[in-house]
This record gives sequence, structure tokens and C-alpha cells, in this order.
Amino acid sequence: MEGLAELHTHLGGSVSSDILWSLAHRQGIALPVKDYWDFDRLVTVSDPRGVPNLDALDEIYHYTELIQSSPAAVEVSVHGAIGGAYRSQGITTLELRFNPMKRNRGGERDLDHIILAAIRGLDIASLEYPQVRAGLILMMDRTFSPRQNEIIVEKAIRWATRGIVGVDIAGPRPGGERYDYRQVQPMVEEARGAGLGVTIHVGEEGGDMGRAEIGEVLEVLRPDRIGHGILAASDPELMRELREAEVILEICPTSNLLTKALPDEEAVRDVFRTFVEHGVRFTIATDGPEMMRTHLRDELDLLLRIGALSQDEIDEANVRGHDASFVRGRFRAAHV
Repeated sequence: MEGLAELHTHLGGSVSSDILWSLAHRQGIALPVKDYWDFDRLVTVSDPRGVPNLDALDEIYHYTELIQSSPAAVEVSVHGAIGGAYRSQGITTLELRFNPMKRNRGGERDLDHIILAAIRGLDIASLEYPQVRAGLILMMDRTFSPRQNEIIVEKAIRWATRGIVGVDIAGPRPGGERYDYRQVQPMVEEARGAGLGVTIHVGEEGGDMGRAEIGEVLEVLRPDRIGHGILAASDPELMRELREAEVILEICPTSNLLTKALPDEEAVRDVFRTFVEHGVRFTIATDGPEMMRTHLRDELDLLLRIGALSQDEIDEANVRGHDASFVRGRFRAAHV
């Protein structure tokens, strides 16, 4: 297979440990470890058994986002992630997502400088790797105030002509309670009206609460795509709604195993077979290849090995990834 598409990867999880190590030292960032291999374990899910929960994953992101909290570091990170994806995996459609406010050191850095640095990294990578269609998604956060999230969407719209292709919202639920997605509905509608794509993190975990959130997102936000959404596999009504709305799920198998969102490979297989049987459309992604210590071809090999998907179904999901991308107006990757 050639010309892979990856639509769900976080910038904080897409940069190799050696680049992050160098960026940290160049910026004089005080790290809790002094040895490179200890650092590598700090910024990746190094235990093959994974992490206890998503909160533990957020602790890893704390360090990668801190290291990426300067214009120079963001530029290097975006450039490195795009180049690495093409060189190692042959990825020709790639979307990187990040929260610029988590990279401006509590307001110390100007948001526009952070975003423009990401765009510079995108532009340089596009010159070096013209085979790749790449774009950036700006992320809101569930712990942020409505005004903070509004600013992020305003910035996404401002720079939409320069490579910002969509918006997203993620982050932990405040207080562990069900998140009210209605509070970001005005921002999402504004982004959609400006021509940006909309993808929403929801339904990765949380049981009944997570399933209820999927329903609310479908009704209130009407996204083009959903990040994860695997809890819908146990709810026929949600699967019907996803199918009829033609919403595409971005499923990250290894990430779901490492975060305990899915308990084992049998559960991964069951989720995929259920979605195929119910006509729910999906793409396959890594969530962050360097942090998860996986790559897109590893994900495809896993799904084939455990019988989750046939080769034809994998090929179909890949073509769907190219077609569902928010990246427009750049090189259109041929897909096989």
C-alpha cells in the first residue's frame, strides 16, 4: 500500500524523543531527569502495559507541550512530524492537531507567533515533501473558559488561508463530570461557517456518560468527524445516527489499548467488526506515533493480524482518510 492518510495525531505525540531532548536543552528547560533514556521514558508510553488512565497520558503531554512552548520549538516540531511521517511511513495526507494556548506559557508567548511558527514548519515541510498534503487543526480544551476557546477559534479562522484546516476540542472533563458541549456550539458554528472542518474528541472512555456525550455532540455540534468514538460500538442507536449523519470516526487502536479504553485485542477486533457490520465509517490513526511508540503501518498490521479488518477494508479506510481530510488546495495525494 502506498500513500497513507493519517487524520488523528497530536503534535505533542508526533515528535521523536531525540528532537524533543535537543529542543529542551536549547531552551534551557529544567527537566526532572538528566539522562536521555530516562527522558525518552518520560515523554513516551514506555511501559508496554500502557498507562493507568487518560490522566496519566496528560502528564506525559505536560512535558511535550512545555518543550514545544516557543515559536522556534513549534516550527521544528511541525516540520519534523511531517517529514518523519512521510519518510518512515509514506504518509501523504497528514493532519496535525495542537492547542496553541498550551504552548504560550500561560500568556507569556503571543498566540499568533506560536501559530505562525507552526505554519512556517508546515510550509517548509511542504517544500521539502511536495508529495504530502498536510494541514493543522487548532484545539480547544474542555478545561478552558468559553472565552479562551473562542479566542482559539478566532485564531483558526484568521489563519485558515495559511494552513489551519479545522478545529477540535479535547482535554480532561472538569471535575470528572459530563462535559456540556453546548458551550462551544457558537464557536463550532463560527468555524464551520468560515469553511473549517470540525472534529470532536468524544466517546473514547466514560461508559454511559461517554455514550451520552457522543449523542450530544452529534445533535449539537454536527461534526464532520469524531476523534475515537469507540463507545458507540455498544449502542445501535448511536451507530445509526453516525451512519445517517455520515460522520467519520478517527480510531487509534494502539492508543486505545495503552490507555485502557479497550482492554485487549479481542475488544479492538469486536469494535471494528461491529462498525463494519453497522455501516459506521472510520479511518485509522495513531493518536501520536512517537509518544505511543507505534506507527500507522503498525496499526494496519495489528488490525490485519487480529482479524479486525481485511486487507480490502484497510485499503478502503485509507482511501476514506484521504477523502475525509480537511486539507484542500494542496497536493492531492494519489492513493492505492
